[in-house]
Amino acid sequence: MRGVLACGGMGGLVCVAGLGISGRAAARRLAQAGCEVIVLESRDGEERRAAAADLAELGVRVLFGPAHLPEGVSLVVTSPGWRPDHPVLTAAAAAGVEVIGEVELAWRLRPGGAAPWLALTGTNGKTTTVRMLTAMLTAAGRNALAVGNVGTPVIEAVDGPYDVLAVELSSFQLHWSSSLAPQAAAVLNVAPDHLDWHGSMDAYTRAKGRIFARAPVLVFNADDPWPVRLAEEGPHGLKVGFTLRSPRPGQLGVVDDVLVDRAFAAGPAHEAVELAGVTDIRSPAPHNVADALAAAALARAHGIPAAAVRQGLAGHVPDPHRIAHVAGVGGVDYVDDSKATNPHAAAASLAAFRSVVWIAGGQLKGADVDDLVRQAASRLRGAVLLGVDRERIREALERHAPSVPVIEVADRDGGVMERVVAEAARLAASGDTVLLAPAAASLDMFAGYGERGDAFARAVLALPAPLS
Repeated sequence: MRGVLACGGMGGLVCVAGLGISGRAAARRLAQAGCEVIVLESRDGEERRAAAADLAELGVRVLFGPAHLPEGVSLVVTSPGWRPDHPVLTAAAAAGVEVIGEVELAWRLRPGGAAPWLALTGTNGKTTTVRMLTAMLTAAGRNALAVGNVGTPVIEAVDGPYDVLAVELSSFQLHWSSSLAPQAAAVLNVAPDHLDWHGSMDAYTRAKGRIFARAPVLVFNADDPWPVRLAEEGPHGLKVGFTLRSPRPGQLGVVDDVLVDRAFAAGPAHEAVELAGVTDIRSPAPHNVADALAAAALARAHGIPAAAVRQGLAGHVPDPHRIAHVAGVGGVDYVDDSKATNPHAAAASLAAFRSVVWIAGGQLKGADVDDLVRQAASRLRGAVLLGVDRERIREALERHAPSVPVIEVADRDGGVMERVVAEAARLAASGDTVLLAPAAASLDMFAGYGERGDAFARAVLALPAPLS
């Protein structure tokens, strides 16, 4: 790695692209390693200025404004949000300067004897799975930490006092990684997402598949053709499938509402080992059961006993905005799954309920919604749409669910969610679920999916109680 090795005294300059969470962490670690570091940031504001001031104390220069590749750069460390076609990154490639991400930097800078990584990726369920995995590892007495796309940059933990790291990786992070070799790696699922960033489904899928390149244990969703293909095309090693059906030898699965391991059990017959009950999973919707199986497979690859798998699942509390029950009003349940920011996630959410008034819309990021609407049509009692791409969802409903009443809320002001929830309440009847599963990102109207979910919950809790 030319750039980082140059920090040892040959005067190399490292450019960090972006002053977000991972960019700050990378710049700080590089400066502490003795590198000369310059950070490029196009956005200004109080928070970023404060971050720049903190880094300046370490000798890091931050340049605000239009970004250009500085002269003399020997390595670029890019933040996940910077697209590969950004002028700085294309200029680096043209000049023969290596571009990597913060995760790859962390892998290369980890000390000898560092904690092994258990890594996972997928279109949906990553954070739930990495939290479940961390709970299982902790239940077994391991000093474990969830890092990566879950919020804590990997580079802040690589030389910490941990026994093992549970690493959540996005397609962006994997795109800029080339030498990762986790102890075990998992692909949860693959569905169209971030196609505006990657350029095609093939490129997106290839980025996900990078997680398998050097892993000796490959864990994959046997019910999803994309992870199956990635595992088949991956390197030689132990390949472990997980399925919601009864598992074959070499798989984890479900038998009579029990999670069962037939991959890591001792003996040539792959005798089944009971890991946990489905009832040990909070909100045991099918996709959450699949996430639990993936987490269990990674934990078992690390030698975690069955009892700790069960204990970890029982103690795991889901993060907010993931199929969270907000309230019941007049026999109608209101559920916040604002984290369902793409059609694949929304499909899993819709499949968990029998009769749904669906709240959807936002930024579709180039994804198609026809399959989602076609599969969910029989469950839909009504739909309330908001956001910049709501018309595309309405058109899909007209094609595949023409009898479902649809209300569009065009407002974009701060009170939009109150109007959305009020319209959904008018469509719902006793026994229905009003489900916020937008199938889209939120940044057209909100600061993030969390703010969108919070607005939904406030609007639900402000609904008038029904007359008795």
